[in-house]
Amino acid sequence: MNFLAHIYLSCDNEDLLIGNFIADFIKNKEVPNFSPAIQKGIILHRQIDTFTDEHPLVKKGTRRLQKAHHKYAPVIVDVWYDYLLANNWERYSGESLDDFCEGVYRILEKRMDELPGKLQKRLPMMIEHKWLQAYGTDEGIRYTFKRLTERLSKPEYLDGVVDNLLRFNEEMTEEFNLFFPEVIEYVRENCRCD
Repeated sequence: MNFLAHIYLSCDNEDLLIGNFIADFIKNKEVPNFSPAIQKGIILHRQIDTFTDEHPLVKKGTRRLQKAHHKYAPVIVDVWYDYLLANNWERYSGESLDDFCEGVYRILEKRMDELPGKLQKRLPMMIEHKWLQAYGTDEGIRYTFKRLTERLSKPEYLDGVVDNLLRFNEEMTEEFNLFFPEVIEYVRENCRCD
């Protein structure tokens, strides 16, 4: 899963949120550079990734996309799950998506000095363009995949990705709404959110 889902799964804990947010941008050897509380968020992120990658419903979605998108199918599913979370937000939160995201931006701004340099540079643009909310729009998700292609060795593997995902949207939404409560429960039971 991508930023929105990982942040949502941070148990309303700022330190876990920071660690969960930065985890993909730091190497294992850099983890000790962060406070123990943020390290717990980094570990949480990696536990969520492992649970997600091994889940049969996620694997089903990945297999569905493999023929067209090859090795990038798992990454595509991760990003699409943020789209699906944003579009099914009311199932998982009593707070509006806008209010949730604005609260996250305030936390990230307040604690910007704890973020890796690369994220410190990206954060103002992320906030200005409301990236977390944009995951839930067709324009925003297309932009996300466009940005992603700029970092890939085989960008052609993402050709037609959003149209392909929209073609499978009904099945993937159903799978997501079965999977996501399970990952919520997994975090609750296994990832000590205190």
